[in-house]
Amino acid sequence: MTGWLCIVGLGPGDSALVTPEVSAVLASASDVVGYIPYVARIAPRQGLTLHPSDNRVEMDRARAALEMAAAGKKVVVVSSGDPGVFAMASAVFEALEGQVQWQALDIRVLPGITAMLAASAKAGAPLGHDFCVVNLSDNLKPVALIEARVRAAAGADFALAFYNPRSASRPETFGRILTVLRQVCEPERLIIFARAVSTPNEQIVTVALVDASPEMADMRTVVIVGNSATRRVGRFVYTPRSVLPVTA
Repeated sequence: MTGWLCIVGLGPGDSALVTPEVSAVLASASDVVGYIPYVARIAPRQGLTLHPSDNRVEMDRARAALEMAAAGKKVVVVSSGDPGVFAMASAVFEALEGQVQWQALDIRVLPGITAMLAASAKAGAPLGHDFCVVNLSDNLKPVALIEARVRAAAGADFALAFYNPRSASRPETFGRILTVLRQVCEPERLIIFARAVSTPNEQIVTVALVDASPEMADMRTVVIVGNSATRRVGRFVYTPRSVLPVTA
């Protein structure tokens, strides 16, 4: 087969955070496939066909990309952040299952900088120790499972990063998560709201759990919750690398 498929991450928003490896593969692509806002970040050029599609059609998008690559196209599937973090890499491999005719394709996954890591860097180092990442969208899993995972992670004193915390169609979910956190964590636990990180509209706000409200987050916000040792130093927030031993 002469075609290939590359699944890439475009980073959190700033073009400076797109890796040189991703830029190089985009320069050699014949077709770019992805969600409308992400494809809009790709500059048109002669010989390149853009294929934007709507949200929640990830499997259709993945199958279309595989079909084009099998037909000899040089296809790039774009995601924001990293393609393997709540993004298109999993969808492509799911579409690949049971499709022997596509499994011999040249398929690569190129990493990108996630919004979570960009937000953490802007705030300081709140993810400096063990942490968990949870997608709060209930499109592909029930809210009860989300709550159970957050409760378990907070109870184990992980720092937490939340993607897709609050949308117009499910405004109540993040409020339920804040309730879970207040049942497990102390009121002074630090929470960072990082909206539109690395873009001109970036906003980074840090508050105590007791002062957090659902309205502080939307779909462009990454929320980072510190662990019990997370603290402020000047204008920065960080989580120490060491944990004191438990004494009897």
